[in-house]
Amino acid sequence: MAKARVLVVDDSAFMRKVISDMIAEDGAFEVIGTARDGLDALEKIKRLQPDVVTLDVEMPRKDGLATLREIMNTQPVPVIMLSSVTQSGATATMEALALGAVDFVPKPSGSISLDIADVRDELIRKLKAAVGAKIQITRPRALPIASTILRPKAPTRRPMPVGQITPSNDVLIVIGSSTGGPRALEEVIRQLPGDLPAGVLVIQHMPAGFTRSMAERLDQIADVRVKEAEDGDRVSGGVVYIAPGDYHMTVSPEQVIRLEQTPPVNYVRPSIDVTMLTLPPIYSGKLIGVILTGMGKDGAEGMAKIKEAGGVTIVQDEYTSTIYSMPKAVVESGNADFILPIDRIGDAVVRAVGKLKQRVDSR
Repeated sequence: MAKARVLVVDDSAFMRKVISDMIAEDGAFEVIGTARDGLDALEKIKRLQPDVVTLDVEMPRKDGLATLREIMNTQPVPVIMLSSVTQSGATATMEALALGAVDFVPKPSGSISLDIADVRDELIRKLKAAVGAKIQITRPRALPIASTILRPKAPTRRPMPVGQITPSNDVLIVIGSSTGGPRALEEVIRQLPGDLPAGVLVIQHMPAGFTRSMAERLDQIADVRVKEAEDGDRVSGGVVYIAPGDYHMTVSPEQVIRLEQTPPVNYVRPSIDVTMLTLPPIYSGKLIGVILTGMGKDGAEGMAKIKEAGGVTIVQDEYTSTIYSMPKAVVESGNADFILPIDRIGDAVVRAVGKLKQRVDSR
């Protein structure tokens, strides 16, 4: 099998060598060239025709975002961003993912100490995913909501004895995503109305230092409130809670969010399954599970439990998924109630909330 051809773009000669050496250690890839900035990269992409590009965010003459825009507009190719773990680097990374980058890898530098071996393993894994990824270059757009839902008065909550699980009367939405997820999440969350009478949990596979910037970006474009989850947050309607990078997120019987750093599940932390599997005993059939684009099968077990409990399960279709592995795992196990393109998922979630609310209110 032919090796995938990689172009490495970074303004630092040292980093170009470090990244090139990391990639060259894996027999699946061949580094066909390096570029020192965006202008150099654009010329070499045109001339060398790489299969995938690693692109630094911060560069002179033409930075990573400007370069990425031109790549997507003129010569689309899968791109993995190399991002510093600083606030400005994280913000720029979220913009890059919205512009069409397949994924990103934190650079082995910055305010958070990163293990070189971990960075190499993550880079290789994401490069392999990127080679087979669909490039989504159409900018996410706001879509009208087909149905209007009136937000009910907030229920009065009473403390429960420790250890007692009483199923909630609230509806809860839980969304899992991985590679290509930030862009897909923008599309879905922009479709949710601000008076949505359900809380939303989001588990996006992402390292520490980046999920807060993702939450802030989504909060700016959404009608619902979006925040990075904190330990002790009480799940409320009309609020989206993003699991922080490197933390599993669960919900207690009192509907309080708990964050923990127990071992990774399905090789990831946060894990979608960890969150989903805590919910059926609390919410019973008042759950809506959603799996968006991503590698692997994280979330498949959780979606099975949600469906078994009488909830609604929705997955992104193959055509609009950057990577179809996670949705496919749910479909192949027979646990997907709806298989939909990304621009219809938000509306389907809103409709499902309405139906589940009617079911609850009629009891």
